[in-house]
Amino acid sequence: MGNGNDRGTERDTPSGHGGNGAVEGSAAAGRIPLAVVVVDRDGLVSHWSRGARRLFGASREEAIGRPAVDLLPVSGALPDEDESPSYATYGAAYDGLGPDLESSLDGRLSYPAAGRARLTVSGPDRVDVLWWAYPLVGPGGERLLVLAADAEGLHQDLDPAEGTLAVERIAPAFALHTDFPGADELARRLPEILPSMSVGESARIVAQILELGYPVLEFSQNDRVPVTPDWGVPRRAERKARRERAARALAEGLPVLPDEADEGEDLEYVAVRERLEFLNEVSGKIGTSLDLSRTIVEVSRAVVPRFTDVAGTYLREQVVAGEGFPDGVPDTTTMWHRVALEHTDEPGRWDDVVPVGEAMPFPAHTPFFQCMTSGEPVLVPRISEQMGHAIASQFEKRDIRPLITGRSMLVVPLKARNVVLGFMILLRHPERVEFNDMDRVTGAELAARAGLVLDNARMYTFQESVAETLQDSMLPHIPPRMAGCDIATRYLPGTLLGRVGGDWFDSVKLPGARTALVVGDVMGHGLNSAAMMGQLRTAVQTMAALDLPPAQLLRNLDDLAQRLGDTYLATCLYAVYDPIASELHLANAGHIPPVVVRARDGRSELLELPTGAPIGVGGVPFEAVRVRVEPGDRLLMCTDGLVEVRGEDIGVGLATLTETAAHPAASMDDACDTIIRALNTRGGRKDDVALLMARLNGIEPDDVAEWRFSPQPVEVGRARAVVREQLHEWGLAKLADAAELMVSELVTNAVRHTRRRPVELRLVRGDTLLCEVDDDDHDLPTLLSAGPEDEQGRGLRVVSTLAREWGASRTKDGKTVWFEMTLPRR
Repeated sequence: MGNGNDRGTERDTPSGHGGNGAVEGSAAAGRIPLAVVVVDRDGLVSHWSRGARRLFGASREEAIGRPAVDLLPVSGALPDEDESPSYATYGAAYDGLGPDLESSLDGRLSYPAAGRARLTVSGPDRVDVLWWAYPLVGPGGERLLVLAADAEGLHQDLDPAEGTLAVERIAPAFALHTDFPGADELARRLPEILPSMSVGESARIVAQILELGYPVLEFSQNDRVPVTPDWGVPRRAERKARRERAARALAEGLPVLPDEADEGEDLEYVAVRERLEFLNEVSGKIGTSLDLSRTIVEVSRAVVPRFTDVAGTYLREQVVAGEGFPDGVPDTTTMWHRVALEHTDEPGRWDDVVPVGEAMPFPAHTPFFQCMTSGEPVLVPRISEQMGHAIASQFEKRDIRPLITGRSMLVVPLKARNVVLGFMILLRHPERVEFNDMDRVTGAELAARAGLVLDNARMYTFQESVAETLQDSMLPHIPPRMAGCDIATRYLPGTLLGRVGGDWFDSVKLPGARTALVVGDVMGHGLNSAAMMGQLRTAVQTMAALDLPPAQLLRNLDDLAQRLGDTYLATCLYAVYDPIASELHLANAGHIPPVVVRARDGRSELLELPTGAPIGVGGVPFEAVRVRVEPGDRLLMCTDGLVEVRGEDIGVGLATLTETAAHPAASMDDACDTIIRALNTRGGRKDDVALLMARLNGIEPDDVAEWRFSPQPVEVGRARAVVREQLHEWGLAKLADAAELMVSELVTNAVRHTRRRPVELRLVRGDTLLCEVDDDDHDLPTLLSAGPEDEQGRGLRVVSTLAREWGASRTKDGKTVWFEMTLPRR
């Protein structure tokens, strides 16, 4: 691969190349000076590269602001008698096509054009240049991008039979220090302009452009990209022969007949122009979104009826599923899904015979297999009876022959980055003109553009699926009911292209029928932020299970973030709800404050909390506060993506949140949806949103029973008795036997291990029956495997077998061992 830049050497270097290890006379082996000129909407030069100075002679200071037509060559090609054999081999691809550079400079052409022009200088150093003109569309003032190169340096790589150069990529972008404001847009759209370019290649080329500040011209030994459309343009030799015949006729005194071939050239030019306009029109209709289904429909509808009467689109099975697939050529086992079918026939004629959604392989003898394995268009001027029968044999119990026999068919591959994603079957009615070579080239170009758009949609669909899977695995599935509270949550990704973020919410069951409620936000987006979020969320769950106080938990979380690295910061709001004490215990690490909606009067308020520094800052103390709540109050915790809009004070969003939270709603889910609708409809939101709402129902005093026992073995029997009596009083006699047995085991262990404090026993009746036993021993019990002869180790085995759930945690004064039982159905 050779690449060129504007550091081109002086013209006396052999073949227009500099040193740099170039092979003399081989453009593909060396560096090609490339002139880059940008013309604004007034026809004035707004960018003039170093290559333009070397090729055209004017300095940047002399060129900027001057009319482009005064600086660029606009004359035609060399006279025939002056041209060398090397020029004759490629002149037909450029000369006589129709538009010249002057037409582009004057704004008379709205489509890409190319040609060859002679520098208007005299003497032996006269130079031919090849030029390319690309109209620019966008909000800026630039109208036209012109590229030019010394023809001598490029002629050896031209294919005279196809009018193409072995030039795969011309990257028209500029360094950040230039004055051209459209550089970023051109760099971003590079893969869209050149379908064969991969994302990695685009990134490498753009990085080189931005680093050096010069255009990059690369050559490919495999792909050949049209430099200018060359559909049947007469060769220069033919035109020369016509002129010679006319000269002989004049010399012999014979009348000179109108040159029908010249008229044919005009018709050819009109046809070329129409095809270019068609391709530009199609390009504008496809790729309006990254939704794969919508893109498929756009591609199919773009060609019917202007180019074809029937368009069937087939994609590989893995493309439809949004999956990756192995490289390599498809084979006869590859399944192809018919994903779209557009036609101009009467409605329903095709639907039953070739329904959309059907999947099938294609045998090796078919033109479809030839297209998908070669990656080249296949043209069938007319489908014969024999071919119609062969194609129809693939459709069981359906006769497709009346739909296809006698029609002209063109099969074009949908490929991108050298991978065949699918193909399109294009059919014309028998009374319509057959597909020809010009249509084959047009179809190939159409398929190349469509293939790139489909591949972008495919990759986005695949990445979106991966991102959604990752995000779902990161976010917890919170039960709607916890002890003494109901919970509803919402998560919204920031943008369609960023389904993975660092926002999270969580709830953790704590001893004493309490619940920890958490909302956090890792600053930034993408997989790294999501990974950091996962680590912090896991750490919060672990430390919450240890029943650390809110301020201490945030302190430990900050220490952990410091050990993980200083790359990321995070905010976190941690609240512990005690439904028995009707109290919230909260600590904040740089997060926006929560909202409390009072059930008594419907009033909502932002809680004033010590803000604290974000997690990861390090060395900053955290404070906790206690807030009284009543049964029925609602707590709202969210991330700043819900209330913060670019260009707007965050106080506006917080006020809207507070006001909207007070609106009555039929359910918790309805309340969340009302808040999302009120704040998410404002324009400018780019960040993720995590919302957690908890209705704090509390637990009535009559549903709580507590006792204290001295650390004496005789107290175990009393504990069994009071539990049985209480369960009968609550109407839970069915649970008495199992509960009495498990309480006996836990109180026995507590009496055995406690030191000075009385053993505490508490029963809580809520959605489940909760039993807790506290003592002052900090060693947590361990579930052992007891043998027939062992005297110890069976207690927790009994609890583990009979309880719905059980656990143990350290407390400030010792430990709590608890179990839950499912309440019987009433």
